[in-house]
Amino acid sequence: MNVVMLSGGRDSVCLLHKTVASGAPVTALHVNYGLRPEAGEDEAFCRALCAELGVPLHVHHAGPAPASGNLQAWARDVRYEAALARTDGDVATGHTATDQVETVLYRLAASPGRRALLGMRERDGQLVRPLLGVTRAETAAHCRARGLDWVEDASNADPAFARGRVRHSLLPALRSIHPAAEANVLRTLALLRDEADVLDEVVGAALAAAGDPPSADALRALPPALQRLAVQRLAGDGPAIGHRTAEILALPEGGALDVGGGLRARIEGGRLEFVSTPPRVRVTSA
Repeated sequence: MNVVMLSGGRDSVCLLHKTVASGAPVTALHVNYGLRPEAGEDEAFCRALCAELGVPLHVHHAGPAPASGNLQAWARDVRYEAALARTDGDVATGHTATDQVETVLYRLAASPGRRALLGMRERDGQLVRPLLGVTRAETAAHCRARGLDWVEDASNADPAFARGRVRHSLLPALRSIHPAAEANVLRTLALLRDEADVLDEVVGAALAAAGDPPSADALRALPPALQRLAVQRLAGDGPAIGHRTAEILALPEGGALDVGGGLRARIEGGRLEFVSTPPRVRVTSA
């Protein structure tokens, strides 16, 4: 049975209702992080909604939040781990086209590389995003037309979070430049995805010719743009490192370079490979 992630917001309420209306078997999962005074009220709302729709609901209470680090990344990991522990099927989230635009803008500002402009996929393994073709305004309209209430998370407007600044400052500024700003971002995204499929085939052919693991000399002989794409492919889903390609390919035999995200590039036997960064050895004074 598939799982729908239910926060209680308009997008997840719309997604749950659409899934139920389709006749697909589904359960809902609500994660109570306990971070806001309204967390208990949100949980109660989700319980009532699922009772009304006849949907089984699982509620996961998160443990203590980390004292430091990225709070939103922690929350994302908690909810996905909780969902994947409950199903071998799909885990559906309420990400919309509006979220897609915000994600692209945030990644473009925060990290270099082509991947920043490719946005979220409709499917990543078990994770599916059925609402990527509709906007946040449309999910709200769907709920209103059917008399479905939702809850508002005040933290979404908090300027302390980068996502809030993108949503409430950057996007309005772009709309003031051109009213179709969001639509133009999405059209560009669609074009880049088409082109990415072609580039992926070219990169695959270049890596196949370079061997497994690929010869560093063969990679150095590629055009710079293809070098970057090939090196990023070798790094997998780790950090965006295309901008460090020249530095990586300049490594001598036996050389190594930590590139972030727990990943290390090294040249061994004339071949480039990426391995986990070994743990640091602590030296204590006697």
